[in-house]
Amino acid sequence: MNTQIIILAGGKGKRMNTEIPKCLVSFNGKPMIDYLLDAVSHSGVQGRPILVVGYKREDVMNHVGNRALYAVQEAQLGTGHAVKIAEDSIPADADHVLVLFGDAPSVTGAMIANLIKTHEGSGCVLTMATVNVPSFEDWYAVFYKAFSRIVRGEDGKIVCSVEFKDSDDDQKEIREVNPCYFCFEKKWLFEHLAKIKNENAQGEYYLTDLVEYAATQKSIASVFISPEEALGVNTIEELERLEKIIKVK
Repeated sequence: MNTQIIILAGGKGKRMNTEIPKCLVSFNGKPMIDYLLDAVSHSGVQGRPILVVGYKREDVMNHVGNRALYAVQEAQLGTGHAVKIAEDSIPADADHVLVLFGDAPSVTGAMIANLIKTHEGSGCVLTMATVNVPSFEDWYAVFYKAFSRIVRGEDGKIVCSVEFKDSDDDQKEIREVNPCYFCFEKKWLFEHLAKIKNENAQGEYYLTDLVEYAATQKSIASVFISPEEALGVNTIEELERLEKIIKVK
C-alpha cells in the first residue's frame, strides 16, 4: 500500500510579526520546513510529499525546489480546504494520505513511519497521533489551552476530539491531547471532506471535523507520540521555547 504525505505550508504566520512565510522562519539555524522534509526523507516513505503553498509561495517553492510537489491554495480557507486543494496532485495508486504541518520542526521520521505502519495495519479510515502529558505545568502548560482533548469511551476507543473552548471542566483536565497529525484512507478522506461545513467563527473548513465522522463509524486507530513531537510554532515566544526544549531534551 502507498501513502502520500501532504504538508500544509501556506500560512503567513501573522502572530510571528514577520513578512516571510511561516514555514521558512528559522528554527535552530535553518527553516522549519527543512526539518520536516528531512523527517519525511528519513521515514522511508516513497515519493515526494505534496506541499500546499499560499502566502509568498514563490519564496517557499524556490527554497524547497524539487524536494516536493506543489498545490496552490489561493485563499486561506482552513486545513480541510488546503487538503482538498491537494487532491488532484495525489497519485492514483496512493491508498492513504498523511497530513502534516510545515510549522512542526520537531516531527521525526520514526514518528511518521510508525503512524503510517499503524494505519496500514489497522483497517481504520483514520489513524491519529495523540499525546499524553504528565501535567499542564512547567513547559507542558502550552498544551492546556492550545490543544483539544481526546475523549475515549469505556472500550478505550476515541469518541471525539474536543476543542479547549468547547470543553467542560472535566474534559479540560484530560491529559491526552490532539496534535492533529492524521493518516486517512484516501477514498474516505475526500468523500468526507465534501461534507464538512465552515460554520465557525473563522469561516474555515477544519480537517479536525473529520474525527467525529470517523468516530461515529468506530474506525479510528491511534499512536502515542512524545510531547516534544507534538509542538508546533505559532509565535516567536513558542519558537524560542521549542528551541530550548529540543536542545534540553
